[in-house]
Amino acid sequence: MVELQVVLPDESATMPPERLTELAVAAEELGFGTAWLPDHLLPPGEFGSTYGGVYEPLVTIGFLAARTTRIRFGTSVLVLPMRSPYVVAKQAATLHRLSGERVILGIGAGWDESEFAAVGASYSDRGRRTDEGLEIIRGLFAGEDRGGVFEPKLRAALPIMTGGTSGPALRRAARFGDEWQGLNLDGAGFAAAVARIRAEAVRPVKVGTRLHWPGGDVAPTVDLAHELIEAGAETLAMSFGDEAGALDRMTRLAQAL
Repeated sequence: MVELQVVLPDESATMPPERLTELAVAAEELGFGTAWLPDHLLPPGEFGSTYGGVYEPLVTIGFLAARTTRIRFGTSVLVLPMRSPYVVAKQAATLHRLSGERVILGIGAGWDESEFAAVGASYSDRGRRTDEGLEIIRGLFAGEDRGGVFEPKLRAALPIMTGGTSGPALRRAARFGDEWQGLNLDGAGFAAAVARIRAEAVRPVKVGTRLHWPGGDVAPTVDLAHELIEAGAETLAMSFGDEAGALDRMTRLAQAL
């Protein structure tokens, strides 16, 4: 059975934290299995449909996990080469323990050169550094000796999700991922991407993709969802546009699916 997920709207700097809490609690009550938080540190323009992530996702997950009991939380996706992988691993493992093992660490290489420049991070080698960071994180999670004591140790698996549809992103999913999340794919495109992952995967990878429904007629989105399920999607992460009306759209889509 496919898991229905939600991408929480986090694009408005004026949105009060209580609104995110309301949406996370509603998603849990509606039966969504996972809620995702976007990530941007210093985007070149206004937050909005392109640059989500006003509230830092790992901090926000700690806030929302304290107000919920069942729904999982993940980053979709955390731009790893802008950060220390040791810090990210420590933060994720801590959140996993404090939330009752409800965290998924979604990782990506990033795509906006200007944002990398703004934070003083190298853009040209971001893919290599993402892979190196994932190796470090996986090693820490597995208990490898990295020259010091890593705590808290995982009591339950902390899944790593990798996102993206480029060739390097699919290879990264096959090499490092427990889960993979595509974007803007139809059934045929999704099946082709999954086939590439499966051909190289070193472990079972749960596969899914993100869909966007900002309102209007829900039928085309429902039809696309069923097309993706037929193509093998195990998760569907739904984005509902800005927070105005998001709760109504979330409810309507959950009922329709």
